[in-house]
Amino acid sequence: MTDLSLIPALPDADLPAVPERLRHWIGGAWVDSADGATSERTSPAHGVVVSVAAQGGRAEAEVAIAAARAAFDAGDWSRGPASARASLLLRVADLIDRDRAVIARTEVLESGKPITQALAEITGAADLWRHAAALARTQHGDSHNTLGPDMLGMVLREPVGVAALITPWNFPFLIVSQKLPYALAAGCTAVVKPSELTPGTTVMLGRLLAEAGLPEGVVNIVLGFGDPVGEVLSSDPRVDMVSFTGSTAVGKRISATAAATLKKVSLELGGKNPQVIFADADLDQAADAIAFGVYFNAGECCNASSRIIVHEDVAEALTERVIALSRRVRFGDPLDPRTQVGAIVSPEHLARIDGHIRAARDAGARVAIGGAVLAVDGLPGQFYAPTVVSDVTPDMPIARDEVFGPVLSVLRFSTFDEAVALANDTSYGLSAGVWSPDISTCLDFARKVRAGTVWTNTWMDGFPELPFGGFGQSGQGRELGRYGLEEFQEIKTVTLRIGTSRAPWVS
Repeated sequence: MTDLSLIPALPDADLPAVPERLRHWIGGAWVDSADGATSERTSPAHGVVVSVAAQGGRAEAEVAIAAARAAFDAGDWSRGPASARASLLLRVADLIDRDRAVIARTEVLESGKPITQALAEITGAADLWRHAAALARTQHGDSHNTLGPDMLGMVLREPVGVAALITPWNFPFLIVSQKLPYALAAGCTAVVKPSELTPGTTVMLGRLLAEAGLPEGVVNIVLGFGDPVGEVLSSDPRVDMVSFTGSTAVGKRISATAAATLKKVSLELGGKNPQVIFADADLDQAADAIAFGVYFNAGECCNASSRIIVHEDVAEALTERVIALSRRVRFGDPLDPRTQVGAIVSPEHLARIDGHIRAARDAGARVAIGGAVLAVDGLPGQFYAPTVVSDVTPDMPIARDEVFGPVLSVLRFSTFDEAVALANDTSYGLSAGVWSPDISTCLDFARKVRAGTVWTNTWMDGFPELPFGGFGQSGQGRELGRYGLEEFQEIKTVTLRIGTSRAPWVS
């Protein structure tokens, strides 16, 4: 695939000679696993061991839950002034900014994403901590003084309690920052379990929390696998809520496990997100947004625009533009600032992506570009070529299943109603896009598509003020915005009789 834009290995990458040792953070102390178990993380791009993490089990999870429970029940954090919580969140944001470069480098080495993208994500994460701090100081309940002359009603917002936060490998620092500061702003305590593939930056965050002065036990970090750590967090009755980001299959298992104790559950899961391009769209703008949407983070993104639904009159022209841009997107060494797309997270996931393409060929689709593992000079890691699959019909698995790689499916439509039907013809409902200069077309589509976020004439612009979450099997609940804070709260009604005695019921 010599017609692609490839960035070879940096000659002076200065890869770590000794892997970072990572430990659990429980009750304010850094500890190893009781049985001494560890797991290694090898850089998916460079093939070197970059971290050796303590591998937790049931014992570590239960001790962490006990620490979070004790910290919440003590009330110093949960019932203290919101201004104090806000001040701490702001200190953490400043520390994130200070350590931005080292956090981003760790994220590159563990996840394979490009350094420029990682730096931008760490900056965005600090902004989330500041936004949560603002919400902490402005949250409030309601009062009702229209219930009669001797009655007053109050609606209070209180923290849900101990929150288990289970985060994925594709945006490890950003996604923990979509959850943890909002939980803390609400007054919750937390147990965080990062992905076993990318534990490093979450441990770094724990160090920053300690430096900022977070009281012991308010946040605890347990490293390890979903089984057993995630299973314990989802089932233990001392945990009041589980917030999970990851696959739909795992989300269903968490919901089933949490149901035994009727925990509150918030899930941000998969997507098969469409961009619908009408005949009057700006095709150059749309093509660039499509390339960004499918290749950003190597397509390992729940918001990836993995399918486009394009009007038949412009389908060929748009597809040609996307293919041309695909050849110009720079794949390669994620430590090189020029690189736009890095490595696939693991050999197993690389094989799954390739399996989807082989199945699409067998089903009659045409691979217009890509569709193969990609070799990059000087790097032993796993890369996959930019891939566009055309001649796709709605019944094909490639049109319905989440590939989670740099793979775009192209479908066609002829009428507005057909476009909406195709967009909604999925079990997912995370995000969608629409391209047309006609605002009526855009608004009509936005109202009819089943998706938690709809972008018009753009893709994947995000702001802390706007909530994020999906319909259907893309999950339940919302992150970000005031809705993200409210996920970590319970509502309590207080009814007061004032100044008069209630009429007797028994005469």
